[in-house]
Amino acid sequence: MIIKPKQYIVKNLNYMIRSAVEEDAKELSKIRVQIDGETENMDREAGEAYIDETGFIELVNKDSISDRNIFLVAEVNGRIAGFSRCEGSELKRSRHKVEFGVCVLKEFWGFAIGKNLLAQSIQWADSNQIKKITLNVLETNEKAIKLYEQNGFEIEGVLKMDKQLSDGNYYSTMVMGRISE
Repeated sequence: MIIKPKQYIVKNLNYMIRSAVEEDAKELSKIRVQIDGETENMDREAGEAYIDETGFIELVNKDSISDRNIFLVAEVNGRIAGFSRCEGSELKRSRHKVEFGVCVLKEFWGFAIGKNLLAQSIQWADSNQIKKITLNVLETNEKAIKLYEQNGFEIEGVLKMDKQLSDGNYYSTMVMGRISE
């Protein structure tokens, strides 16, 4: 689905959140790899589960026409700083919910980009009769967990020893959900 672009100014950084378009695909492919290498909060390490430009074009086109998907980008001076997706299902028993995922380039942390991508996704979901948003977050990502809780998400479960990080230790993933009224 396509949303109307929205401008933000946070700590003197001017950025726009808008729907992804085909022309973003090459940059999305590149920054996804970069973001995966900048933090261990993502599911992947840099280069794993690689999506090339063609793959992103397919995702953008699919999400643009679906009433159960939304693909947003945060753009700073013509450059993508981060992106988020909500992906739903066409199955009748699951049509009421979507899964949310977000990532932001490290140089743009602290400018509420992730927070505003989440807010736009929640607004879209609430406006489109989506009753539940789910997400997974690593237990060590306390800042994200707090943000999600502030936006109505609750911990619904814990996947124990779900990820092994570079320190060799295993960490749990928190399964969180937000149910709209």
